[in-house]
Amino acid sequence: MSNLFSIFNTSASALTAQSIRLNTVASNLANASTAAKTPEETYKSKQVLFQTILDREDPDRAAMPVRVADIVDSPALPIPTYEPNHPQANDDGYVFRPAISVVEEMANMMSASRSYEANVEVMNTTRQLLERTLRVGQS
Repeated sequence: MSNLFSIFNTSASALTAQSIRLNTVASNLANASTAAKTPEETYKSKQVLFQTILDREDPDRAAMPVRVADIVDSPALPIPTYEPNHPQANDDGYVFRPAISVVEEMANMMSASRSYEANVEVMNTTRQLLERTLRVGQS
């Protein structure tokens, strides 16, 4: 029975982690076309790093919670674009844009969304199992 309750903990931690991932992807998409005067000022896309948490009360490791270990900047270099009439253009006429692939970010968003939905379904199924278990005890 305690393993069933640990599944709630694991799924809840995964929901939180995927929510942060979705927000990070949204931020990347919102900044995908921003321009900056220098490479240093250019927005860098963010990536979420996950880490499982060892649960000492679950020696079989049937359900290991997950957490966001870090949110890191992409090492990709900004993309210089020659746009001399842009208000952010430097003295050479270049603006710098983040190296963000909208297609990759959308795929990342779909993956996070599906993972979120799967964890909601796990929680619903576990709840149903617990309810049925309680009903068996009442008969």
